[in-house]
Amino acid sequence: MCGIVGYIGHRQAYPIVMKGLQRLEYRGYDSAGVAIYDGESIQLCKTKGKVEDLKNKVESSINTAGNLGIGHTRWATHGVPNDVNSHPHYSNSGDLVIIHNGIIENYDAIKKELTNRGFTFESDTDTEVLVNLIEDVQINQGLKLGKAVQVALNQTVGAYAIAVFDKKKPNEIVVARLGSPLAIGIGEGEFFIASDASPFIEYTTNALYLEDGEMAIVRLDKKIKVFSIKDDALITAPYIQELKLNLEQIEKGGYEHFMLKEIYEQPQAIRDTFRGRMRVKEGIIKMAGVDDHIDKFINAKRLVILACGTSWHAGLVAEYIIEELVRIPVEVEYASEFRYRNPVIEKGDIVIAISQSGETADTMAAMKLAKEQGAFVFGVCNVVGSSISREAHAGAYTHAGPEIGVASTKAFTTQITVLTLLGLKIAKAKGKISTSDFHMHLEELNLVPQKVEEALQSNEQAKKIAEVYKDAANFLYLGRGFNFPVALEGALKLKEISYIHAEGYPAAEMKHGPIALIDEQMPVVVIATRRGHYDKIVSNIQEIKSRKGKIIGIVTKGDVTVRDLADYVIEVPEIMDSMSPLLTTIPLQLLSYHIAVMLGKNVDQPRNLAKSVTVE
Repeated sequence: MCGIVGYIGHRQAYPIVMKGLQRLEYRGYDSAGVAIYDGESIQLCKTKGKVEDLKNKVESSINTAGNLGIGHTRWATHGVPNDVNSHPHYSNSGDLVIIHNGIIENYDAIKKELTNRGFTFESDTDTEVLVNLIEDVQINQGLKLGKAVQVALNQTVGAYAIAVFDKKKPNEIVVARLGSPLAIGIGEGEFFIASDASPFIEYTTNALYLEDGEMAIVRLDKKIKVFSIKDDALITAPYIQELKLNLEQIEKGGYEHFMLKEIYEQPQAIRDTFRGRMRVKEGIIKMAGVDDHIDKFINAKRLVILACGTSWHAGLVAEYIIEELVRIPVEVEYASEFRYRNPVIEKGDIVIAISQSGETADTMAAMKLAKEQGAFVFGVCNVVGSSISREAHAGAYTHAGPEIGVASTKAFTTQITVLTLLGLKIAKAKGKISTSDFHMHLEELNLVPQKVEEALQSNEQAKKIAEVYKDAANFLYLGRGFNFPVALEGALKLKEISYIHAEGYPAAEMKHGPIALIDEQMPVVVIATRRGHYDKIVSNIQEIKSRKGKIIGIVTKGDVTVRDLADYVIEVPEIMDSMSPLLTTIPLQLLSYHIAVMLGKNVDQPRNLAKSVTVE
């Protein structure tokens, strides 16, 4: 949600900033803007709409020469999406320019105070209030920009990642973060600033990720200085890490959309998730984050999983898997609800926080609450160096590679893979699974990537079904047991990218109300794999058919019974029940993708959504 890009160095800033904004489009936004400084004058351009709209406007209206530049993609919070509310924003003097992700919650009180002191405001944003607060502090207290930013931020309440510069100081950009990610790329005589590393990966592999509550002064003639926002204490040895991301990973690679590319990357992503962790021949699972704290997992009386969206669905699958393997209770909580009630956390509870980005604001806040109440927190995320990975006591990366499409696909399957490994490892350590069963699970999991490749062969069938049902107003998705969360995830995917209303239900719940919705206009997607509660779900299908509902069955290869009942079927390979979600989700991803494409929707950047929800 929102994206920040900045550059200061020996190159022309505009091409770097513009390309960086294009790389960050996946985060979700409604407007964009840039400011370029040549040492004498600031050229600023911003617009409602897409980065391409900004590019066209810039190149017809402003001089783009300059070695310092900042850019922003905005997702509206305070003030409607329009040109005026877009970032960057000037201070009243025109000397300071800022870009900002996040929310300043007490902006209204600050704005009233500044108005009383003669400040005026053009926009409705909290960001313009912040830049003028910095200027007010700078003028009244005679402070340099870095110190003025630190003092001003201590007067604010909220979350932010900011980059601000003063035209009187053409060699300096000041950045800060609290609750919203910010990375600084370090090159030879140049620096890059961005919400993540993708905008600068071709220029440098060295990056410094600011921790929550930190700010940095980036100057061309000096090393980066990192300070605590709270007390101005110098961070003496900030950690500079080597990036593993490469340019090829973030390009489409010949696919029409990032989402389709990422759907097809799942076999390799799953392999990468268990590579080095699962040794099938030796019958070993190695997970450092678990091995180092194995006693806590062995003695845990309960696991609490915190997540949002697709990650919450992965958590539901994990609940089924872990309870079956480990035989301890598992609760799956919406992080956005958990953080606002008074949850019961007992000594010895383990909290698992799941987030693709590792920056989800609700999940971050929920895990901090759990830590305060004494829980051991284990993070599962994809982005190395992300906030959740640093805040957790221990954790595991999914190693899925960059996921650019807003609608998560490989995040879901790799999260389930990690959580399956976790469940198997704990079960083995507690003596809850026999050696033979443990080996059988490892062998089956090892075959999953190959079977996902087989499931991807359903693409043409999914496209055929999409053509038939793309104009439906509603969909129902049904599943039982391990595949109930897959029904929820399938419905979410369709809603996210096609804007068709869809609901997921446990199949047995149909007769408790939703069956009233069934008629000849209602497509019902039923996950009906052979293992599990097959006979029961066949009965559910018969109930739907007797009411003229249209059945799309996700079935095990070679199935005859459901094929005879359904209007359409998509086959997946046979696999043990607990691992079936890794296969059954594939045709649902493809179905939602093709429907959205046929309806002309923006698949990678659906309306109103952001890849990483870093504000409430």
